[in-house]
Amino acid sequence: MKKISVLLVLVMLFSVFAFGCGGGDDADTPDVAGIAVEGDVINIGVFEPTTGENGGGGMQEVLGARYANSLYPTVDINGTTYTIVLKEVDNQSDKAAAVTAAQSLISQKVVAVIGSYGSGVSIAAGETFQSAGVPAVGCSCTNPQVTLGNDFYFRACFLDPFQGTVMANYAIDEGYTKAAVISQNGDDYSTGLAGFFKQAYEKLGGTIVADETYQTNESDFNAILTSVKAADPDVIFCPSSINTATLILPQISANGIDAKVLASDTWENAAIISKDAVGVVFSTFFDEKDESNPVAKEFVDGFKAYLNSDPQNITWNANTDTVAAVSALGYDSYMAVYHALEALDGKDLETITSVDIRDALVDVSFDGVTGAIAFDENGDAIKDTAYLKTVTEESVNTKEFQFVKTQSVADVQ
Repeated sequence: MKKISVLLVLVMLFSVFAFGCGGGDDADTPDVAGIAVEGDVINIGVFEPTTGENGGGGMQEVLGARYANSLYPTVDINGTTYTIVLKEVDNQSDKAAAVTAAQSLISQKVVAVIGSYGSGVSIAAGETFQSAGVPAVGCSCTNPQVTLGNDFYFRACFLDPFQGTVMANYAIDEGYTKAAVISQNGDDYSTGLAGFFKQAYEKLGGTIVADETYQTNESDFNAILTSVKAADPDVIFCPSSINTATLILPQISANGIDAKVLASDTWENAAIISKDAVGVVFSTFFDEKDESNPVAKEFVDGFKAYLNSDPQNITWNANTDTVAAVSALGYDSYMAVYHALEALDGKDLETITSVDIRDALVDVSFDGVTGAIAFDENGDAIKDTAYLKTVTEESVNTKEFQFVKTQSVADVQ
């Protein structure tokens, strides 16, 4: 069991009752045969949005998985060298399209899946993967519902109860006692994280003076920003997509709102960096300049070379060779599946199936780029540290975020 603070346990329990869960307990897990590996090729699905409002972040996760596959393209199991082939689908940042994309992967006989960027699409596809007996390892899908009740979904990132608490603590520590929250209707990630932030912020003594929502694909935020300005907040918390960030930040400036803007992991994309973003602080999973982890240092050097080996990679990476945390998580998610495959070597298996890989994932443990990777009983990564980053005037020129500090479970109240 993950060692976490009493507060975090309570917050995570709140997530089950306030936002629902993804299914039943272990006893409800369907008894499925799964999909068998055919010949000497192992198909791994890459289930990501490469279009739609989360296409930028999804593509960065794809790049991380592709890089991992370029380094580890084969695996030896019981005397056979298997070639690992990535089968990529675009879930279009849309729940309905996500189900279709997941079904497409199953029809292509994938035996494991990596993804997705975006909790909503991950939740939507979860039943498809579970019913087929195919394990999925989410990279940055942080909402608790992704794995709850689904024994076939794992993830490599921390969860939103922790992330929301981190940002609430940061706001209070900085003296921001009046907050406005802006979230997206119908988006599991945005509304879920907004809820965790509000709960933690009010418990710490802060006051929510405005709680505004917008619709998917909305581009004019002036009406809700007028309400926010009238409420006179010290800080605005806006867990949103990259696309929304690039639209709302100039409008915040144009409306003369000088409140501090806080956000979350989705904002770590160079596309948001502009003069309107200066001062923004957000939480994320990884910092390429943190050299305390030798695995991370090796990854950063190699991944930058990989990005620069093809101009198209740079374009997909928001026109920079900065290493996004979600790319590191894409890499770690691939490696989790890879280590599960390695663990099958020596097992008495008539054939390798997706269920065998799922069973091996339960016990996977290795030193990843984003820290030690192991899964608790829910399939969640045992992670307890967030990196806070900001946009400075220097960032506008360099297109690089600046590190603020780390916060662990022990640091939050």
